Amino acid sequence: MNTTTESMAPAVRRIRVYFAPVNRSAQQPTIFDPAQLGLFDLNTPPAPWLDLGWISGFSRKSGTIIQALRGGAPTTTQGQSRSEVEATVAFEFASWGKLQMALASGTQQMNLLRTGPGVTAAGSGGAGMPAVAVQTGSTASVLQVGNTAAAAFAAGQMVAVDVDYTGQLGFVGSGVSGAYVKAALVDADYVRRVSLNVARVAAVQNGALTLESPLLAGTPVTGMKVSAVTGFCDREGSSFFQEWSGLFVAEGQQGERVLWHYPRLQAMASAGETAASGSGGLEMLRQSAAFRALPVKDAVDGETVVCFRSFVAGW
Repeated sequence: MNTTTESMAPAVRRIRVYFAPVNRSAQQPTIFDPAQLGLFDLNTPPAPWLDLGWISGFSRKSGTIIQALRGGAPTTTQGQSRSEVEATVAFEFASWGKLQMALASGTQQMNLLRTGPGVTAAGSGGAGMPAVAVQTGSTASVLQVGNTAAAAFAAGQMVAVDVDYTGQLGFVGSGVSGAYVKAALVDADYVRRVSLNVARVAAVQNGALTLESPLLAGTPVTGMKVSAVTGFCDREGSSFFQEWSGLFVAEGQQGERVLWHYPRLQAMASAGETAASGSGGLEMLRQSAAFRALPVKDAVDGETVVCFRSFVAGW
């Protein structure tokens, strides 16, 4: 069997992107195994991968430098070595959402907490209304808050669920680190401001908030509270770098797939948008994102790797 010509070059229309958490403190990424999961249902990615939709303008570049090892007289090339490993990837999101904005911004992605009357104005949102404690019996999809507290929420509203800020330093945010705190703050809502543990309320009934999708951090732990969110905000020039595991999937017309798995992608560009022509004379804004790949050790042989490219046949 001639495996070099068995399949034609993959003919694809679009590329779909999925991201998963990186444990920033331990520098532990989410690993994707193409042997086991290469043909997963694109609409139902394996946990903890999150579907961020279709993208355009996918471009990946290698800056790896390969140098010749020379010796002898006259000098001749005896071999080669890699003196520098570098890889980047860039694309545009076709849709807007909490995670798309966070990844495209490159830095802290702030939740605009619902404020009360008379709150002092702030560029990233004023002080939020008192957060509501999550009660026992809650799950990643259903938040028990009690009848009185539930009355302040409505279906279709976004909520952030996380712990109070109590002076902790370093990475903060449940499920995925949303910021890095260098000096103690005084805002008890700060973790909920930067948390990526966000979801939309599908229904409010019997003292419970049912969510449209499970929380990124899973079942709430003791001490977590709920804050209503009115929108999102990112800031040009702040110091935090987003870091995630990335998976890009191109599906061919014969069911075959090309997959690019970047275990550690760290944002290398600030927020930016491009305008594309839409129907009715309108322009569609698409968010640009760019990342630099950081290295991991492959468990198979200990090699240093920045990207895994896989081809999975559809037979």
